Amino acid sequence: MLRAVAILLLLANLGYYAWTQGRLEALGLMPQEQHEPERLKGQVQPDMLRLLNGPRSAQPQTAGPSPEATGPDAEAPATPPEPVAASASETTEAPAPATLAQASTPVAQEPETTACWQAGGFTEAQTEALRSALTQLDLPRSWQFNEARSGGRWIVYMGRYDNQEQVERKKTELRDLKVSFRELSTAGLGPGLALGTYSSEAAAEKALADIVRTGVRTARVAQERAESVSSTLRLPRITPTQRDAVAGLGALLAGKSLKRCN
Repeated sequence: MLRAVAILLLLANLGYYAWTQGRLEALGLMPQEQHEPERLKGQVQPDMLRLLNGPRSAQPQTAGPSPEATGPDAEAPATPPEPVAASASETTEAPAPATLAQASTPVAQEPETTACWQAGGFTEAQTEALRSALTQLDLPRSWQFNEARSGGRWIVYMGRYDNQEQVERKKTELRDLKVSFRELSTAGLGPGLALGTYSSEAAAEKALADIVRTGVRTARVAQERAESVSSTLRLPRITPTQRDAVAGLGALLAGKSLKRCN
């Protein structure tokens, strides 16, 4: 019994093998084709097929698979290469052109305000020393020295007395003669008395003659101040920084301080 069943199974397997291989085509027995070539030939541009939610490649494919490769056994396209993602990250990290332009543009500084300053009363020697120092500073070329000449001053003079007691006694005499006076304490003349002040020696001599007629006998003409030349430094339109540089010259300013121009 078992032998008969085994023989039947062997015959069935041989018949199935012959059927699948087309050996029974003469008998009208043949398997149905599964690859459907008619459907494959009807496809239009199968290489443009794309999954809606699948990964997109960085560059479009230039060549599609052959129609034979689009059958049921065809494999899915590979994942796009990683260098595309790397280049995208490099693009996002690159600084924007506007940011670079802002960083390279220097910030403009507001200019300092300017003002006019001056200092006066310099002698000729002081002026030359100060002039030499000013040329070494960063100053506008408009700075200058203005020269002023002062004429001599002459007086009708009484003195010089040895002590204040003599001065007081002469004051009493002049009051009795109704002659005006002022007391002197300057070096070389004090203690003494000035009976008048004049801009020239000739004017003082004439005044002395008039005073002598009043009864004054010991008066004479003397020069209270000699003719002199003084200079004033003028610094128009300098900044606070430049003013501090001039003030820092110290002893060359001879004790003079910078003041606003009139």
